[in-house]
Amino acid sequence: MDKVLIRQLAIETVIGIYDWEKKLHQTLLIDLDMAWDNRLAAASDNYEHALCYETVSNRLTALITEKPIELIETVAEMIAECLQDEFNVPWVKVVVMKPGAVPHAASVGVEIERGRI
Repeated sequence: MDKVLIRQLAIETVIGIYDWEKKLHQTLLIDLDMAWDNRLAAASDNYEHALCYETVSNRLTALITEKPIELIETVAEMIAECLQDEFNVPWVKVVVMKPGAVPHAASVGVEIERGRI
């Protein structure tokens, strides 16, 4: 299976359940593994056949920053749904990390897989 990968996409957004969190921006780090048949893009060397990681990154940043969200679980589901619906990605693994959320832990996060390979 071919994949397009994005690692540690940093998105500044309002995220959290506590009142103090709803008053500031925090960084989320997003890792994506997206199933994508790269053969046509590779054979033609044509950008139109590739899954554009810049377009994906920009869209996800806009999606996650458009309104406050309480849970990183919600962020993960929003990302998976967007990638499958808007970009026709048949399978995706999404990791959402929230650095500094818990004392004595570098980061906390969730990982989900959606779709079929």
